[in-house]
Amino acid sequence: MSTREATDQHDPLITGLDQLASPMQEGEKPRAQWRIGTEHEKIVYRGPDRHAPAYDEAGGIRDLLMGLKPYGWSEIMEGENVIALKGSDGAVSLEPAGQIELSGAPLENLHQTDAETRRHIDQVKAVGAASDLGFLSLGLYPDKRREDLPVMPKGRYDIMLRHMPRVGSMGLDMMLRTCTIQTNLDYSSEADMVQKFRVSLALQPLATALFANSPFLEGKPNGYLSYRSHIWSDTDPARTGMLPFVFEDGFGYERYVDYMLDVPMYFVFRDGKYIDAAGQSFRDFLNGQLPALPGERPTIGDWQDHLSTAFPEVRLKSFLEMRGADGGPVERIVALPALWVGLLYDQGALDAAWDLVKGWSMDERETLRSSVPKQALDAPIAGGRLGDIAGEVLAIARAGLKSRARLNGEGADETRYLDPLDEIVASGKVPAQLWLDRYRGEWGGDLSRVYDEASF
Repeated sequence: MSTREATDQHDPLITGLDQLASPMQEGEKPRAQWRIGTEHEKIVYRGPDRHAPAYDEAGGIRDLLMGLKPYGWSEIMEGENVIALKGSDGAVSLEPAGQIELSGAPLENLHQTDAETRRHIDQVKAVGAASDLGFLSLGLYPDKRREDLPVMPKGRYDIMLRHMPRVGSMGLDMMLRTCTIQTNLDYSSEADMVQKFRVSLALQPLATALFANSPFLEGKPNGYLSYRSHIWSDTDPARTGMLPFVFEDGFGYERYVDYMLDVPMYFVFRDGKYIDAAGQSFRDFLNGQLPALPGERPTIGDWQDHLSTAFPEVRLKSFLEMRGADGGPVERIVALPALWVGLLYDQGALDAAWDLVKGWSMDERETLRSSVPKQALDAPIAGGRLGDIAGEVLAIARAGLKSRARLNGEGADETRYLDPLDEIVASGKVPAQLWLDRYRGEWGGDLSRVYDEASF
């Protein structure tokens, strides 16, 4: 989730509805300027008991952040607390229960993404070793109850923790227990955005299936392969889901603005503090009638903050954000952007992917989304199963990456980063199924073994 440093005193007021599309319009870039942004979260544990470390315990989360400073990171403060870091590799931030996230820099190719990811993992492992901290590459805390987990000192999270139980049964689980990998990609025009949005939204369940990596909850199998994805089904229906309107004729920036105006607010950021506006209306804010700030009107910064508080399977800001994947190891962290860059950054691949999914009905897309958390590649689509088209989708992505012809110093292109996904499709088993096989086989039901085998 985004981290604000300070209120911009020069942030322009919104004086007309036409300004609300400006963040999306300003995101348009010529192909030569398209970049790849990758975000990934890690579960942090500590000591022989593998507890989730508190922010301020000795050797805990604050000390982990401070220990990263010698690698060129500088603090971002909220009040007296360091709650994030910024540097040439992007930003390191905290999820609500202390999950560590790297929001990577905008990069030109996947070779750079691979190097950035490995730098970050090496850094947190080196700092963590001094305090007996470890890092799990799963999509969900496998054994912790909500009450076992700390809460980080961020005002935004205080507001969300209070609000979540009002709108869904699993919002607190989303905040406290989950870890994800996300990819942020560019578009050249409104029409390009629309095609990319439709393809990535239709195929987001495939990413969920391939990266399904959260089969355990509170020490035992939870009945799902991606419980992280299941959690989103009852987090907050006003700001989640498959967005049927994206596939309707006439979809574009204005229709997404209309959607966001109907998403209830969380907060307003003023003078370094988060003001609770949970459940209030941005439309009222535009009219100077926000109960949290009577008489005030929003700035562009307020609108950009609000754009970050919707959590659909694909999110539009000044780029498109792919949100369907569970957390995982380094190879899959890089495989996720490889999948989406291959599908979306080459026009031939994008057209081929659209041809594959354009005939799906909204009912089929919704059924696929709701089935994938339990069934993964066996989820139904178009009269068959998702696994039936997975190889075809990966072949399209591989062709897209090959067409890009972005070579590393050894002359290798980016297609190598899809290899982990090809292996999953060839085996027919997603990561969660392999963990369950171990749990029921060689581990003999001893889930503590996952800390030995799933740590970075």
